Amino acid sequence: MGQKVRPTSLRLGITEDWRSHWVANKKLFGLYVVEDQKIRIYIKHHYYYAGISKTVIERTRDSVHVRVHCARPGLIIGRRGVEVERLKNGLEELTGRTLEIAIEEVPAPLLDAQLVGEDLAQQIERRRSFRRAIRRSAEMSMNAGAVGVKIQLAGRLGGSEMARREKVELGSFPLHTFRAQIDYGFTEARTKYGHIGVKVWINRGLLAPGETFYDKEDRDNAPNA
Repeated sequence: MGQKVRPTSLRLGITEDWRSHWVANKKLFGLYVVEDQKIRIYIKHHYYYAGISKTVIERTRDSVHVRVHCARPGLIIGRRGVEVERLKNGLEELTGRTLEIAIEEVPAPLLDAQLVGEDLAQQIERRRSFRRAIRRSAEMSMNAGAVGVKIQLAGRLGGSEMARREKVELGSFPLHTFRAQIDYGFTEARTKYGHIGVKVWINRGLLAPGETFYDKEDRDNAPNA
């Protein structure tokens, strides 16, 4: 089970929070799901260079609140907020709704699986040795404080005729332990030989017994005594 289920969905409400926060009836549910996906694709496509980790969407009766977590927030905000205003106008035109956008910086990019995967994909696209690249990415995440790192590549690695897999694993990975804060990211490297899938798992350690994501968030956001 632990090898076939996405770690983030397996731990929702325990170590992971939902990416969409809203309630809808049967008539609107499908519409909102498709709309959320369009918003995420639009942001990822236009601001990929900013290092988008995730996009959290909250809905109220009158408006949509979009929180973009990224490694380089200045690239999305722009000078005097010009770029974020352009983003807001583009999303409002796409959805036909009033939007509020907040940009949040990812505090530790080397512990974010999606950002590590995208950086690795860019290295592969620049024709860097994939074995050296995955080893270096895993070691950098471990040095940044990760308890365990696993990276897997799949495709025509190095331009080989037959697709294959390459994997590196450092540290510990308790796949069945729900208290383990395991972050997961997936992306693709687009090479002239075809797409290479990049999967990254990062273990950030265990929560205290009985503690959930919400307890940890309240503790991290509490003012220092």
